[in-house]
Amino acid sequence: MTMPLRSLLFAPANHARHAQKALTGAADGAILDLEDAVAVNAKPAARAAVRDLLAMRRSPFPRAFVRVNGLTTPFTYDDLHAAVWPGLDGIVLPKAESAAQLATADWLITQLERARDMALGSVEILPIIETAAGLAAIDQIATASPRVQRLNFGAGDFTLDTRMTWSLGNPGLVWARARVVVASRAANLAAPIDTVFADLGNADGLATEARQAQELGFGGKACIHPDQVAVVNGVFTPTAAEVAHARQVVAAFAEAEAQGVASLRVGELFVDYPVAARARLVLELADFAHMRGEQA
Repeated sequence: MTMPLRSLLFAPANHARHAQKALTGAADGAILDLEDAVAVNAKPAARAAVRDLLAMRRSPFPRAFVRVNGLTTPFTYDDLHAAVWPGLDGIVLPKAESAAQLATADWLITQLERARDMALGSVEILPIIETAAGLAAIDQIATASPRVQRLNFGAGDFTLDTRMTWSLGNPGLVWARARVVVASRAANLAAPIDTVFADLGNADGLATEARQAQELGFGGKACIHPDQVAVVNGVFTPTAAEVAHARQVVAAFAEAEAQGVASLRVGELFVDYPVAARARLVLELADFAHMRGEQA
């Protein structure tokens, strides 16, 4: 089972306090940003900071990612050289638009892993689908490299590219997000990560969009402020009541199956193989939350 990622918190790599907070906070993953959060003239300093930040890691959580600049820019090569060092869990690749881009990134990461005595294949690639071209090529992107374990949807650039309105519940965005979920499942990837929520003062709106993302099949949501992490983790973590019910379903189904029965009633719920499988997923996520020191 691929490790869950309920929350991924962005932090500019050149802002030491924010970056260190992200790498030691409650999010399941931290993204040290070399792309949009860093001005062009500050990118060399941000790259230098990344290696120091990775070297200071003392815990496997939050997992450490670095968002490099897209492969159509002149910055990606230097970004990858700065980022692929021990302590790195993954590269976030923005504006992914083709399998060829993933193959290029994969090849260079492999050379850097080899040169730096890292386990080959240890660095994940997390492509962001955030353009019309990226969504059109999503099936090829999802299967382009074994390093791709899940996808991320980015609404900000996607709405800019398509001239859609970036708003809660926009039908076009719901369709695009569902497309990312379906492509992920078809490629046997982990549940994808939903877009950031830009209205920092609107916790209720964040919770609403996170719940919608969960209902669509996303496994987590990207965050741009530490205060968003608790809301997102809360939505993507089963409640105590949900865990208790899942345990009841799994136990009852196991007992019935041992007697040659594969469908039964648990309370008011009809239970068969798919329902039992969903209950086991709830328990796996609860176990992960417990491992992270949370109640579930």
